[in-house]
Amino acid sequence: MTMPGAAPSCAPTAARHTPGMIPLYDDNPVHRFPLVTILLIAANLAVYFLWQARVGLEESVALAAFVPAEFTGGARPAAWRDLLTSMFMHGGIMHLVGNLWFLWIFGDNIENECGPVRFLVFYLVCGVAATLAHVWQDPASAVPLVGASGAISGVLGAYLVQHPHAPVRTLIPLGMWSRVIDVPAYVFLFIWIGMQVLSQAAASGGGGVAYLAHIGGFVAGGLLILIFRRRRA
Repeated sequence: MTMPGAAPSCAPTAARHTPGMIPLYDDNPVHRFPLVTILLIAANLAVYFLWQARVGLEESVALAAFVPAEFTGGARPAAWRDLLTSMFMHGGIMHLVGNLWFLWIFGDNIENECGPVRFLVFYLVCGVAATLAHVWQDPASAVPLVGASGAISGVLGAYLVQHPHAPVRTLIPLGMWSRVIDVPAYVFLFIWIGMQVLSQAAASGGGGVAYLAHIGGFVAGGLLILIFRRRRA
């Protein structure tokens, strides 16, 4: 989730989500077609290429991004709508690709656990929870937020609860010494959330990445999956 009003070029990529570790795929088969995961990916692509790329980043942000000050101050009635629309907007192509790559790798298993309808509701609720976590941190901020990473962070939190030991094939980019290794999901995800916490602690405010939204979404996903997952036999 980025704040493009101050720094539209600061959109996080997958590598920035997990510095030094890039997930390639997980060895965790599913037993149903991930329809909602694919539709969410398609919706994000459509919003970016069919709308944002046409009207421009600044114009699209002005129309449908989420601004905490407008939400808390009641200055814009559409701020409630922006809680949802901002989840399908992005601050740049690398921001878009990084988010959707994580959703593609981890989303199918959580959809498999929840079922399609429950997964869609779970995803949206996690996105709202992530945005509200950022609002709690800075309710008077006038910097707009866009991005699916808050909702996707919820998917990661759910994955940690449901599949902590699933192998994740991971690229460690070290130039000519780069390695591809399998790590348990809990190792990958603990490193991921640890980097969000450290980045939040080091953040000095202003534009860039809304790390607390990532943390809020992750925690929400880890808790909400206990409600949204289907009862096992």
